[in-house]
Amino acid sequence: MSIRPLFIASIGNPSPTYTNTLHSAGHTVLNYLRNWLQNPPFEKSRSHASGLLSASPEYTLWQSPSLMNISGKPVSTAWRTFLSSLATPEAKRAARLVVVHDELELAIGKIKVREGKGMSAKGHNGLKSVLGALPGMEFTRIGVGIGRCASRESRDVAAYVMRKMTSNEVETMEDVAGQVSEVVREMERGVR
Repeated sequence: MSIRPLFIASIGNPSPTYTNTLHSAGHTVLNYLRNWLQNPPFEKSRSHASGLLSASPEYTLWQSPSLMNISGKPVSTAWRTFLSSLATPEAKRAARLVVVHDELELAIGKIKVREGKGMSAKGHNGLKSVLGALPGMEFTRIGVGIGRCASRESRDVAAYVMRKMTSNEVETMEDVAGQVSEVVREMERGVR
């Protein structure tokens, strides 16, 4: 069975200022996912838009270095660099982009997987940026639930997503990474 090359990118706001904020849940999950998949430590990669990269033969993990709302260009640059590193045309055709992001409309501890092209960003500015930078491209999104505050006022929502996670919420993200690892292992095997 051939291995499907996966480029798993998280979008969020950069560390250390925004480490473990709800809006950067994708980065938090990717940090734990690296352990679940037994990938090497993250290192800064200039050729991958100066993001943090952890590459193994099966999975390439990458954290966007930009602010969430302008993450499209770095994701596009890193994806194209990843594609250019693949040895054969078959590997390039089989390669898949997976974007891990926070999901406000989903309870903490839950994930939602969406696949295809032409998907709506549903008000998520980071996803709007990625969709704008990769128009018409098919990719997989994994939304990581962060719950929603009671208020729908934009100021209250912004304060909610920018807050630091509690220690229990951080622990939950480690469990979420286990769920995400199952999804990406299925993708790598071509089951999903």
